Amino acid sequence: VPEGAPQVKLDNIAGHGARIIRCAPNMRARDAAVAEVIEQSGARLVHPFDDPQVIAGQGTAALELLACTPPLDALLAPVGGGGLLSGTGIAVRALSPRTQVWGAEPEAARDAHDSLAAGHAITDRVPATICDGLRGHLSPRTFRLIARDADGILLASEAEIRAALKLIWLHLKQVIEPSAAVGLAVLLRHRQRFAGQQVGISLSGGNVDFAALPDLLR
Repeated sequence: VPEGAPQVKLDNIAGHGARIIRCAPNMRARDAAVAEVIEQSGARLVHPFDDPQVIAGQGTAALELLACTPPLDALLAPVGGGGLLSGTGIAVRALSPRTQVWGAEPEAARDAHDSLAAGHAITDRVPATICDGLRGHLSPRTFRLIARDADGILLASEAEIRAALKLIWLHLKQVIEPSAAVGLAVLLRHRQRFAGQQVGISLSGGNVDFAALPDLLR
């Protein structure tokens, strides 16, 4: 688990009986720590996003949304490592090809956005965003899937993400983390692009560190 992860996430992990190993907040440090654990223990890695079964599982969120709503013109999903957006794209292209698929990403962690523009996955950045769940970078697998199935990635600022987080807390009464608010933040920032459309948003993640609420709301 990278340094800076919310305490609520650490408590939940420990509550399930896991041994927590800390590392620096970048993917290179995470990969190195995982490799060391595997070498010492013989464990099998279940990757959080670079795994076909994990991507398929994450795609069921879009399956459920498409099954219970009128036809959507667009669907927004957060993007960090790209597993959720990859699964979303696969599901939408299969079931509702006319629906646009957009990734939503913090400006302060815009490696996925810039990767699509560059034509290859950018993996050497250390993002600084309140969206701790979106600090990973695309893998070659998720880059290929997103480049194939997504219509693009749109950005939102940290202030816009905070504002969207407060809107959801106040009006939907749902406890979500900043990473989950980025879709609404993108929608509000690009409201002209989506004006008059039926738009779905994937709200993914509820690990809110309540001790950090004053900082999130400031």
